[in-house]
Amino acid sequence: MGELCTHPTHAASTGDLRETLRAVGLRATGPRLAVLECLRSAARPLTHSEVMDLIGDAAGLDRATVYRNLADLVKAGLLHRHDLGDHVWRFELGEDPCATSVHDEMGHPHFMCVECGDVTCLPGVLLSLPAKGGAPASVRAQAVAVQLRGVCDDCA
Repeated sequence: MGELCTHPTHAASTGDLRETLRAVGLRATGPRLAVLECLRSAARPLTHSEVMDLIGDAAGLDRATVYRNLADLVKAGLLHRHDLGDHVWRFELGEDPCATSVHDEMGHPHFMCVECGDVTCLPGVLLSLPAKGGAPASVRAQAVAVQLRGVCDDCA
C-alpha cells in the first residue's frame, strides 16, 4: 500500500499536522500548528494581519511570532505567498501534491476586487494562455501566476 499524503489539506487531526511539519524538517510547535490550522480552514488567501486577527489573541501569539512562522512554512513549501499588486503578502496552503491535473499542479488564479481589496481563490477557473512567438518560456510552460481584477459582487 502507498504512503499516505501528509499535505495539510489531507490532515485529519492535529497529530497529522504534526507529522506534516516533521516531514518537512520543522518542529511541530503550537504557533506553527495554529497558523496551519487557520490557513487550512480559510476559503481564501489571508494577510498576516488577518491570520493575526484570527489566532493571535486566542493563542497568545505576537505579530512577530506569527510572521516568522508564516515565513518558515513558506520556506518549507507548505504555504505559498502572493503579492497581488497591492504590496500586501497573502498566504495560503501550498498546492496539493496529490493533484492530478496540470491546472492543479500549476496553482489557481485569484480574483482581487479593485473596490474593497477582497481576494478570492478561483480553483475551478481554467485559463488558456496560447504561447505565441516571443512569449517567455514560463508562458509556454504555463508556469505563471494569474490574477484577475475587477469589482466583486458585493461592491457591484
